[in-house]
Amino acid sequence: QVQLAESGGGSVQAGGSLRLACAASDYAWRNKCMAWFRQVPGEERKAVVWIYAGGRFTRYVESVKGRFTISQDDAQKTMYLQMSSLRPDDTATYYCAARGALCDRPFGRHQYPFWGQGTQVTVSS
Repeated sequence: QVQLAESGGGSVQAGGSLRLACAASDYAWRNKCMAWFRQVPGEERKAVVWIYAGGRFTRYVESVKGRFTISQDDAQKTMYLQMSSLRPDDTATYYCAARGALCDRPFGRHQYPFWGQGTQVTVSS
């Protein structure tokens, strides 16, 4: 059974930085069809960034472009999300998600069967 474990959340002031990590176990890491999502209470879980095609491609939502960077450590089977210039509207619970098969495009949240437990990010003004 694939397991994903996020870490690295916390509270920062606006303009600060955090790095989230998502450690994968029992996952076909070479496929690397993964994503970071975030959710605010009362709202839908929304994608932030996708990594796909075995890690060759990434795609960011417009609101985080230039501020967030996804990276990967193949040896540790860990995906990272470096978040800089954080804003109060980045406050959310952040989740990593994965599909088992190799994928050639990003997917919506319902198409990722594997999820971590989430990590809270709070940005104060």
